[in-house]
Amino acid sequence: MSMNIFRLAGDMSHVFSIIVLLLRLRVVKNAAGVSVRTHELFLLVFVTRYLDLFTTFYSIYNSVMKVLYIISTAMIIYTIKVKEPIASTYDRAQDSFLHWKFAVAPTAVVTLITHLIQHGLAFKPMDFLWLFSIYLESIAILPQLIVLQRYREVENLTGNYVFFMGAYRFLYILNWIYRSYHEPFYQHHFIVYFCGVLQTLLYVDFFYYYIKSKSKGGKFTLPTAR
Repeated sequence: MSMNIFRLAGDMSHVFSIIVLLLRLRVVKNAAGVSVRTHELFLLVFVTRYLDLFTTFYSIYNSVMKVLYIISTAMIIYTIKVKEPIASTYDRAQDSFLHWKFAVAPTAVVTLITHLIQHGLAFKPMDFLWLFSIYLESIAILPQLIVLQRYREVENLTGNYVFFMGAYRFLYILNWIYRSYHEPFYQHHFIVYFCGVLQTLLYVDFFYYYIKSKSKGGKFTLPTAR
C-alpha cells in the first residue's frame, strides 16, 4: 500500500486514539464509560487481518504499525479486565452488548457467503480471515457507542478517543479516493468501501454532539434514546 497524506493522517489518528485511551486509564484509573467488548472485537480484527506478518514483508513502517495495534489493544483489554484499581471500576452491566453472538457470529456467516460467491468451494483461509476482519471492523465500535449512550455524559478523554477512532476511518476513505485518482493500477475493492462508509456512518451522531459540545465549551452529553 502506497503512502500519502491521508493514509498517514489516518494512521496517526488511530495511534493517537489508542494513546489517549491508555493515558485516560493510567491517569484517571477508571474504566467507566469504556467498552472492553469493542476492544475485544478490534483485537480479533487485527489478529485475523495481520496474519500476513508471518508471510509477507511490505515495509518496516507497515510491520511496526500492525504489531503496535495488536499489542496496544491487548494492553487495553488487560488493563480494564485485570489491572486494579481500574478493573473494579469496569461496569459489565453497561457493557452488555452480546458481541460474540450479534457481531462475530453474523460476520462469520456473511464472510462465508461472500467467500463462496468469490471463490466457490476453493477455500482460501487467508482471504477468508482478511475479509472477516473487514466486515467485523465496520461494526466493532458498536459496543462502545452503546455504552456511551447509556452513560449519556461523556468524559473528555473518552470522547476524544472515540472521535479520533472515527476520524481514522474517515481519513482512510479520503485515502482510497486519493489513490484511485493518482495510482494508475489501483484496484478497487467495493466491499472495503462499503464497510468503511458503514463504519464512518456509525460515528455521525457522535461527531455531531462532540463538535457541538466543543464549540460551546460545555459538557459532552448524548441525548437519551427514544
